[in-house]
Amino acid sequence: MWFKNLTLYRFNKPFTTDTEALETALEDFTFSPCSSQDISKFGFSNALGKKGQALVHTAENRHLICVTKEEKILPGQVIKEAIDEKVAMIEDQESRKVTKKEKDAMKEEITMTLLPRAFSRRSQTHALIMPELEMILVDSSSAAKAEELLALLRKALGSLPVVPLHFTTPIETTLTEWLRNGASPQPFEMQDEAELKSDSDEGGIVRFKQQVLQEDEVLAHLATGKQVHKLALHFGQSIAFLMQSDASVKRLKFSEEFRAATDDVGTEDPLAKLDADFALMGGELVAFINSLKQALGPIEENI
Repeated sequence: MWFKNLTLYRFNKPFTTDTEALETALEDFTFSPCSSQDISKFGFSNALGKKGQALVHTAENRHLICVTKEEKILPGQVIKEAIDEKVAMIEDQESRKVTKKEKDAMKEEITMTLLPRAFSRRSQTHALIMPELEMILVDSSSAAKAEELLALLRKALGSLPVVPLHFTTPIETTLTEWLRNGASPQPFEMQDEAELKSDSDEGGIVRFKQQVLQEDEVLAHLATGKQVHKLALHFGQSIAFLMQSDASVKRLKFSEEFRAATDDVGTEDPLAKLDADFALMGGELVAFINSLKQALGPIEENI
């Protein structure tokens, strides 16, 4: 339930689809497990997992959705060894070289033969549609996985006018100024971790962890032209995170004290607890994103 990463997208047009219409749209693209001959399957699943019964979970007009992906695990080395064995047999029996076209056909045939015996793995990715922010927040550290989710949502809805969040001033410029000045704007507070990178190919990258960032050793790198591309921050007393220069938020962690606010909910109803956690998280993410946009803004609209 608690998001661990944020890949951020903003709407170009207001999102007006209500819960019922969104649920109906996703139903045609629900997840189903791989059959014996499927390499992978991808689709929408219950937003609240096994305890939920709907593809969309809504609270205060914030919509939680989830996609599930199942992939068959076929190590390339296993396929290669099977191909090599078959090639050796043909070349020995027929006294000729096997062509590349034949090898490609073998690979496809062997893959289909091995699929029924292959192990599979599943992964899930959640996203939060937030009309009040005119944004979608994807809980993924991978831009590719986030785009995969958005592509399926776009297919289900027919259109999805979203673009990655960008700011007029490059984030690395803003983070560098915070570090140089030794302070970040409230309610953000710098922590003890940063990654500095040079714009030149020869400049390299330096990483600091568990170190006071205002020390001369760190600031000297700013003097040589390096900029801050990752910076560990706290948002008030509720969220610790790593801000990145591509506008993504990694290692998002809600404090135990903040999460404890719903401890007395749902002792006999796990679904009620999930719902309370979702409402709590959603409200704090609104405050977090609004503060982030104010600190890093203005937003680049012409994208």
